[in-house]
Parts: sequence; C-alpha cells; structure tokens
Amino acid sequence: MCSTIFICGCTGTTDNGQASAPVEKTELKVFHAGSLAAPFEEMEAAFEAKYPNVDVQLHPGGSTAICREIVDLDKSADVYASADYSLIPNLMMPDDADWYLTFAKNRMVLSYTSESLYADEVTSENWYEILAKDDVKWAFSDPNQDPCGYRSPMVIQLAESYYGNDQIFETTVGANSAITVTVDDGVYTIHATDPEPKDTLQIRPKSVELVQMLEAGGLDYAWEYRSVAVQNNLKFLELPEEIDLSSIKFADRYATVQTECTGGMKKGKPIVYGVTVPKNSKNPDVGLEFIKMLVSETGQGIMKGQGQPPIVPADGFGSVPASIKDLVNIQA
Repeated sequence: MCSTIFICGCTGTTDNGQASAPVEKTELKVFHAGSLAAPFEEMEAAFEAKYPNVDVQLHPGGSTAICREIVDLDKSADVYASADYSLIPNLMMPDDADWYLTFAKNRMVLSYTSESLYADEVTSENWYEILAKDDVKWAFSDPNQDPCGYRSPMVIQLAESYYGNDQIFETTVGANSAITVTVDDGVYTIHATDPEPKDTLQIRPKSVELVQMLEAGGLDYAWEYRSVAVQNNLKFLELPEEIDLSSIKFADRYATVQTECTGGMKKGKPIVYGVTVPKNSKNPDVGLEFIKMLVSETGQGIMKGQGQPPIVPADGFGSVPASIKDLVNIQA
C-alpha cells in the first residue's frame, strides 16, 4: 500500500483489471549546500528506493546564494539545507520558514594534492608561510555567496593569535586581495563585500568548484570543509581546534572574528548545518519525510560515511512539526 503522503504517485487499475498508466511522479526539490552534494546523492538514492513514486531533484549551491533564491526570488523548495544553520533564523524566519533542525557538523581544512607545490613540506605549523610564497596558487570561495568563503578568512585571522604572528592575515589574504581587517574591542572584522582577488589568490562562487581546480593543477591549495576533502580523496591539513571552527569548546574564541559580506555580518561560530521545509514548498509533507530520513539512523549513517559527523539527535528550533518531534531534541 502506498503512503497517503505519496498517494499521488500510485498506479491504479481499470475496470477490466488492467493496470492503468502511472501517475506522474511527485517532484521533491532539495536546495542544499554544495558541501552536502555527496551525502545528499546517497540520500536521494535511499529516499527514492523507499518512495519510488518520488523524483528527488537536487539543487546544490552556495548556502547564502540559494537561500536568497528562495527568499528574494520566491523559488519553490521542498527542503533547504544550509552549511550555516544561522541563515535560516536570520534570513528566512518568520516569513519564509518557521522551524529548523541542526543535523551535522564540519571543520575547515587546507586541502591540496600530491602535485601541489611544497606538498612534502606543508604542515599544520607552517601552512601560512607556504600560502604566502609568490609561486603558490591558492583559493577560497566567495564570502558573499558561500559560508565556506566567509569562514576561510576567519580561520586565517584566528591563526594570528594561536601562532603568535600578527602578520599572517596581511601576508596571505591582505597582500592578494582587497579584503581588509579592522579590530574594535577585541573583535576582528574582516571586510569582504568586494574581495577583488589578485596575484596568487583566487576566489570562486562555491567551495566545491575548487576541487576540480586542485585536481587539474590550477591550484596548489584550497580551503574546504573536511567532508569535501574526504569525499574527493584530497590531501588535507587538520588544523588546531582553536582555529578550525569545529568545536563548541572554543566558541568564545571563534566569536572574536566576523566577516562583513553583502548579506550582512557573519560571526565566527562552530560549523553546524541546518535544514528546514520552506513555506513556499509545493510538497511540504514529502519534504518533511526527506528530513525525517536525514535525521534517522539512515541519514546519520550516510553523513558519517561521508566525513561529516551527524548531530545525534538533531536539535529542533521553532515550530517543529509534531510528526518529527520524537526524532529530535527540541530546544527552547
């Protein structure tokens, strides 16, 4: 028997007992962060196997950019999954969403290949010296379109106090772009609304685009999420927790940096992913079923296998639907 949610996709029979033509499949539009591409392709396969009358359509992109498509352009989405959960309460609630879950974590790493210049020399202690070299090509994504992009310069700024070197940002980011930093009352603001990369630094709309550039030899190093590096078999440096935005333990330290973008001020905080069913969804019940699978053992196993630690149980905020409350930890 077909689920009542997906009854529109069931086949029937004619008066003579012959199977009637199948009804057109229900389309499930999932807008998601580019860094979720690999796990969500697995999610698509698992969901369509369970609900064969649903056609999952994945729309990857920079979390900020695709959020704007929903909010500003009213593009209908049945699921929105962001690499920065705060985009949902800050940009979507209350007009475009009224609840969300936080379901996974990540950390920033510096990725490279065996063909990268100085690949046999770079370490978690000297990476900023390598990036400052005139012959090294490196990149991060656009701070105005992608959370990985506004997090990358945060890591570099946080490195100054950790390594005791107040020139790290200037010799890497400052020397190769129009991005500047000011400090007020102990908080460093990175001004990145018009980054204008030059010389050895490149900036692209999405962090996942940098993977192909690394593999093709167009870059030596790129800032990525650990999960993206794992999924693409890249070499990468795991940096100290004090600077890689991975640990709740260092949340106060992360809060000493923020990035000014065209979408507003992005404050340093642990990397946590969020998901919701936008209010303009055409199939909200189907979207909710997708999210249920995402935060179930099935989804948690997929996330873990793709190098992204799941939050177990997921945390729920706002007017979380009653049908999913038993799967999540409701927050005040």
